[in-house]
Amino acid sequence: MTESALRIVGGRPLQGEISIQKAKNAILPMIATSLVVEEGETILHGVPEIEDVERAFELLEAVGAMVDHDKETKTVRIDATNISTGTLPNELTSRFRGSVLFLAPLQVRLGYVDLPGSGGCDIGTRKIDFHHRGFARLGADVQYFEDGRTVIELPNKRFKGTMLYLDFPSHTGTENLMLGAALASGQTIIENASVEPEVIDFGYFLNEMGADIQGLGTHTLTINGVNKLNAIEYTPMPDRLVAGTIMMATAITGGDVTINDIEPSHLRIVTAKLEQMGVEVNIMESSIQIHRPLDTPLTPINIQTHPYPGFPTDLQPCIAVLSTLTNGTSYIRERIFENRYDYVDALLNMGADIIISQSDVCIIKGVERLRPATVNAESCRAGAGVLLATLAANGESIIENVYQIDRGYDNIEGLLTQLGADVTRIEKQSTTPQPVW
Repeated sequence: MTESALRIVGGRPLQGEISIQKAKNAILPMIATSLVVEEGETILHGVPEIEDVERAFELLEAVGAMVDHDKETKTVRIDATNISTGTLPNELTSRFRGSVLFLAPLQVRLGYVDLPGSGGCDIGTRKIDFHHRGFARLGADVQYFEDGRTVIELPNKRFKGTMLYLDFPSHTGTENLMLGAALASGQTIIENASVEPEVIDFGYFLNEMGADIQGLGTHTLTINGVNKLNAIEYTPMPDRLVAGTIMMATAITGGDVTINDIEPSHLRIVTAKLEQMGVEVNIMESSIQIHRPLDTPLTPINIQTHPYPGFPTDLQPCIAVLSTLTNGTSYIRERIFENRYDYVDALLNMGADIIISQSDVCIIKGVERLRPATVNAESCRAGAGVLLATLAANGESIIENVYQIDRGYDNIEGLLTQLGADVTRIEKQSTTPQPVW
């Protein structure tokens, strides 16, 4: 059996200008929300061709929606007029954790949802019972079955406004409850809501559809329920996580890259940490330039991941890889996902000096260079980190299980090639069992 892999010949500095894809984490809830629209088409522009988006489209079609994705213009038209089932197929939900975003829309349209499970990256427990508790407080009946299924029924297809509190400001939890509350009877207040830029963008999207959501960008949302949401045309925000990945790829290769059409304020802490490491970062109105000559040494760094505006957990693997080439010892504490260090084995194979202490602290002693190797992308963001390591290693490396990178990065080999990297997609014989999602 063959599978896709990336072949990288490292040691080339990245140079040039690029624009970044639109944000996966904003687009996925928008795609799911299209299911509440009973008449007309939801139109989204700039939708990247990535695996998580493809799984979301497959889920739409599985419940009866029609999807037209023009990959040349990256425009998607979704017609949910005739959706027919609230049962989500296990073969899709087991590969795609974003399936939890379909819970609220299906309850509103059909009065129930039957969820067998959800997958994605195995980077931590990421339990979704707090989604269920939120729906229960909004008036839904949640039932758990021995076969692992969760069935949620919503009387009269209408939530009831209430006060909600999130123990942790989860972005998917906030998005699910925002949508449910937007179509509830009465007023809902959500305390400790996520303030991630993607959540705010999703809130703007809902308000353009006719929702009444106040407090976006704060931890307290006040939502006055409306009777329906309307079909609209919308362009999501740029993907700050892809931008951050390219910033660190530029730094690790000793390059000079300008990233256009982004919101620099979304990357303030990433910018600050890179500057602490000795990387030159120039901020413009909607662009960021990253510059670091290879003869400029990298300074060790201390990082703790934290929900926005803290350092993003999704970029922790990339800055860890950058830390492997500093002139000292860096300390990284992962405070969100306990299995986020799934990239460490690959880096050790490439010559990094890393110790995991107390399960959540990664101690990285800088080495002179990384060596090329054949490595595996264990998860989406781990794969991005490992890709940075191969760009810095002189010689040929192979990254297997590229599906994981493809879940969040649109044509990553094309983007890097545009900047002068030597990255090609190849087909190779699989020598390992296929991953279980």
